[in-house]
Amino acid sequence: MDYLSQVQVQSRRELLKTAACGFGSLALAGLYGQANAAAAFSTLAQRRPMFAPRAKRVIFIFMAGGPSHVDTYDYKPELIRNHDKDIDFTGVRFGTFGKQSKRRLMKPLWDFKRHGQCGQPVSELFPHTAQCVDDLCFIKSMQTEGVAHGPSTLFMHTGATNLVRPSVGSWVTYGLGTENQNLPGFVTLQPSASKGGPRNYSNAFLPAIHQGTAIGKAGQPADEATLRNAVNSAIPHREQERNFRFLQQLNRAQLASRPQDDGLDAVVESYELAWRMQMNAPEIFDISGEPKSVRERYGIGSKATDDFGRQCLTGRRLAEAGVRFIQLNYADESANPRWDQHSNMPLHMNHARATDKPVAGLLADLKERGLLEETLVWWGGEFGRTPFSQSGDGRDHNPRGFTTWLAGAGVRPGFSYGSTDEVGDTAVENPVHMHDLHATILHILGMDHEKLTHRHAGRDFRLTDIHGSVVHEILS
Repeated sequence: MDYLSQVQVQSRRELLKTAACGFGSLALAGLYGQANAAAAFSTLAQRRPMFAPRAKRVIFIFMAGGPSHVDTYDYKPELIRNHDKDIDFTGVRFGTFGKQSKRRLMKPLWDFKRHGQCGQPVSELFPHTAQCVDDLCFIKSMQTEGVAHGPSTLFMHTGATNLVRPSVGSWVTYGLGTENQNLPGFVTLQPSASKGGPRNYSNAFLPAIHQGTAIGKAGQPADEATLRNAVNSAIPHREQERNFRFLQQLNRAQLASRPQDDGLDAVVESYELAWRMQMNAPEIFDISGEPKSVRERYGIGSKATDDFGRQCLTGRRLAEAGVRFIQLNYADESANPRWDQHSNMPLHMNHARATDKPVAGLLADLKERGLLEETLVWWGGEFGRTPFSQSGDGRDHNPRGFTTWLAGAGVRPGFSYGSTDEVGDTAVENPVHMHDLHATILHILGMDHEKLTHRHAGRDFRLTDIHGSVVHEILS
């Protein structure tokens, strides 16, 4: 039984308790209740979580390409001691899949130091984020599906490597709606058109209103990634509103004759949302009114950090405005995604410089404003990278063991969970599969991943398919 059906059953039970006009009236009232429930889930009305939530919203900071965990947060002394030694690895890529072969270990290119009261090791790549480690919860035993960027990116976003499935943000708004009826419930800033593209923020078979709203695109300067044509200065506002209301009357008359047409319903709802956004969204995306000190905190105005700093500050403003799921994308449209250094690992420093200060600025700003207490921040890539070298000074993809971190509402601050083996190749202690992470994120938001379902094509679907366990050890 899917989540919508559960709402319908609850509605019927209440009707059976209160109705007194015979079973004919009960049947009619039941049908009316079903229609209302279906309508509710086709809109973004705020809904109650299944149980007391720890967080109200999520900010997902996606590092496309797969940052190397052994060069960032997963300190491995044995990898340093055994630098340049050849050892046996079981391959996961191409001709080496499932076979053992010799690979040469490569130590991290940057030194590690311990930071904060928790003593978390962080490499020189992230000096600003290192100052926030007492607010971070590290998962150092992540595992995922797929060994190429496309499948693994899809899996991270939808829980499936090759099927059309709803994205995490769509499931979240399906379960909870939004806090602000004047803005979308799910916004993704500057997403990539490749490696899954729109499927990474798609609603798939969920009601179309739950699709993510993309603002800008990867590779576009962040100051150009905004809502275009949101304001019409040629026609007075009162006349615009009168024209719009008349158009919506016609649209809803058409919809009344096709009540089961989810696509048409989504179009009509999108017009309504677009109208409300005209009155509210331009202000949200205009960061010019932010104090200079705040913009500098995010690195706005500095060449290396300006683009991602603008994304992060916009993310904070969207969270403050009540958007339920916000995705920030450090991505591009080149053949090799940002952090994908199969050769020339020193390029990791460029990506760290572009993102470190903005991310740390976001965390500090959220904390100062009291938003971190009700916001879950999720940072990570689609997989990690190997502890052995590739092409001399690069690293290959590694889905068997890598690091992600969470911060804010619902998770233990200054905490590290799980570990990879002595050189950082495979998760060996408390492995956390991507399905487990998805289940945990939904749990923090007050939803049971086994009960948040939607019936499609004769079966109930959920974000975690038939897998996933909540990682209770990381919860606050």
